[in-house]
Amino acid sequence: MGAGWRITGGMGEQKLGSYTCALDAAQGDALEAYVREHGFEMREVPYARFAGKLERVNVVFYESGKLVVQGRGTREFVEFVLEPEILKEARLGYEAELEPGLTVARIGVDESGKGDFFGPLCIAGVYVNEGVCRVLVEAGVRDSKRVSSDRRIAALAKVIREAPGCVWSVVPVGPDAYNRLYGKMRNVNRLLAWGHARVIENLLEKGGEMDPAPVRAISDQFASTKATVEKALLARGRELELVQRHKAESDMAVAAASILARHEFVTRLADLSEEMEVELPRGAGKLVDVAAKVLVEKYGEVGLEQACKLHFRNAPRALGRPEPPRVEWRKKRGGG
Repeated sequence: MGAGWRITGGMGEQKLGSYTCALDAAQGDALEAYVREHGFEMREVPYARFAGKLERVNVVFYESGKLVVQGRGTREFVEFVLEPEILKEARLGYEAELEPGLTVARIGVDESGKGDFFGPLCIAGVYVNEGVCRVLVEAGVRDSKRVSSDRRIAALAKVIREAPGCVWSVVPVGPDAYNRLYGKMRNVNRLLAWGHARVIENLLEKGGEMDPAPVRAISDQFASTKATVEKALLARGRELELVQRHKAESDMAVAAASILARHEFVTRLADLSEEMEVELPRGAGKLVDVAAKVLVEKYGEVGLEQACKLHFRNAPRALGRPEPPRVEWRKKRGGG
């Protein structure tokens, strides 16, 4: 049963067979109390906090915070129970509208480690179709920045890799390779574009596994123009529609890619810490400066070369050298 509005019959009659929205913890508690007090038949649903059925309506509230209401009584339940008693506002029709791009087969791309002095840059790509999206939504997959626990990231990464029909690729760029590439490109955006293009091409090589074929690739907008990525793509990749936008992680394909990239980064940073016998923090703050000095004392400059991104200002600080002057960033006119 599809989510959203279905217009049938004359006079513009609108029948609602399914409704989806997000609830916070307090709203979830209030709804659970309501369904239990009003005779709903409670049942078990994977990844659901609770689920109940009563006559013409089914209610499922997932651990992710997503609520799904289905059945011929959906409109009545939303208008006379959910909105007045739980949401405390009338908004029927906004979450219910079916976003045209939601079910389109597509590739999402994201990276992790770009802002971290230590460790690799990890770029991931994930192919999804409508069926894959449903599995990932119900499992609680979301933008990795909204998941604070590394254990939860690992669990979600496992769900993504094992989801039927999901195809994925991860390109880790270790510190040595990163520093060589940056030395040639002299620009983080060009390096990112190279990584995004490699992931997309890797997925397209698995074309037979992606059913139906993807029509577009989506990523966060990190450059002023999508031509930065387009130039790095090979012929096959250029056949896809390339979409770059701010907050792209709101798309399920990109959110899934962000989870895989983060899991790869966290895993490799932990392995690197063990190898160097120094705890390597994330980010580029004061704790990072402390760890960088420990590395230099222990291994000399080569320790930094093996563990960090040398163009960060943390590197000269750790070596006791003058930091390069800061370059004022100015947006080019015309969006170039």
